[in-house]
Amino acid sequence: MKVRIEPRDECLGDGICSDECPEVFEMDDDGLAKVITAEPGDDLREAVQSACDECPAEIIIIEE
Repeated sequence: MKVRIEPRDECLGDGICSDECPEVFEMDDDGLAKVITAEPGDDLREAVQSACDECPAEIIIIEE
């Protein structure tokens, strides 16, 4: 699984993704989400999917 945020400039900065899965997402100094683990293990699949589902901007992309 590969994870990315695209387009990143459309991030609303609410931090849901970093709350749902802090091993993969964090908020940067500009208040935008960024991916810190682009290829997380299967043990994080559920948390990454939850972050994706909850993203109000719908910009988290999961590739298999």
